[in-house]
Amino acid sequence: MTTTAAVAAVAAVPEPRRHRWRRAGTGAASLALVLIAWEAAARVIGDAVTLPTVTETVSVLVRYLTETYPEVQGKTLIQNALISTARILAGFLLGSLAGLALGSAMAGSRVVRDLADPVISVIRPLPPIAFIPLFVVWFGIGETSKIALIFFGVLPIVTIATLGALDAVPDGLVHASRSLGASPLRTMLHVRLRAAVPGIITGARIAMGGAWTSIIAAEMIAATGGVGFLILQAGNYLQTPLIFSGIAFIAVLGFAFDGLLRLLLRLADPTVRR
Repeated sequence: MTTTAAVAAVAAVPEPRRHRWRRAGTGAASLALVLIAWEAAARVIGDAVTLPTVTETVSVLVRYLTETYPEVQGKTLIQNALISTARILAGFLLGSLAGLALGSAMAGSRVVRDLADPVISVIRPLPPIAFIPLFVVWFGIGETSKIALIFFGVLPIVTIATLGALDAVPDGLVHASRSLGASPLRTMLHVRLRAAVPGIITGARIAMGGAWTSIIAAEMIAATGGVGFLILQAGNYLQTPLIFSGIAFIAVLGFAFDGLLRLLLRLADPTVRR
């Protein structure tokens, strides 16, 4: 390939694609630097209980993908991850649907907004973790308390994101819809909500991060399974490499869920940078 042809081929690559590859390369380089610094610090410390090396952590992670921990009545890392994921999905979906419905009702009715806004304003700053003992008293240590905890954390965030996104819809779109004979409900469903989808998904991404924080804390306090429970058990026996393995697994799962929500955001709004 001649120099002119090579320049032409590079110029033919769409800018968004070049940007994606550049961003992926930069992200991979930053993660590699973190791993190198981790490995160097671990070797300087020389104590696997304080800080295991990257290779030790990876070895333990691979081992417990198929082996149970604790060995008696324990679960594999994958089984614990599936338990945590199921709790996240249930609580997040229920909280998001409730937040979407409440936020839409607040945007469409002044009475509903006046009634719900003070309540949302009061509960939004409250950390869901603080309610773990209360939910255990009310619902026990089963799945209901975990799902309720996530629901409680997701609801106000999605509600506020929905309300803010609906309020930001240009009045011209609403007036145009009403002038064409659409009812307030039809305008809400087919005009305002469609225009507000990117803002709602952004709020859902924020809520997803909080959901993982809440469920891991709950599993450390009142659970018999899940990644948080595994990390707690590993900490009790000073199995630091397994603790880091659990943390790494949480990071991977969180990144995957955020990636799915970002994909939805791009589908809803093609102008979002990829």
